[in-house]
Amino acid sequence: QVQLVESGGGLVQAGGSLRLSCSASGRTFGSYFMGWFRQAPGKEREFVAGIRWIGGSTYYADSVKGRFTISKDNAKNAVYLQMNSLKPEDTAVYYCAATRGGGVYTTTADFGSWGQGTQVTVSS
Repeated sequence: QVQLVESGGGLVQAGGSLRLSCSASGRTFGSYFMGWFRQAPGKEREFVAGIRWIGGSTYYADSVKGRFTISKDNAKNAVYLQMNSLKPEDTAVYYCAATRGGGVYTTTADFGSWGQGTQVTVSS
């Protein structure tokens, strides 16, 4: 069982930055794929970014490419999402997720472990 805890959300003005953190525990993560998702009010949860635990290959939704960066710290079992040039449409609850496997995973059904979420609000 993987436990995930997010932190770092908050209120920021458009154009600002936030860094989200995800602390992972409960397993060794050698074969895992870690993802960040977000869910805005009235909308479905959507993929934002993902990273392979081994090798560090990264993947992004088109809507955040060039603005968001996903990274990891193996020693701390942590995954981060650096969010720059934030827009009001980035407002959502952001979730960290984990799944075991060697592929690229971008749908909610692919992930078995989820954090509780952290609110990000971007004001115009």
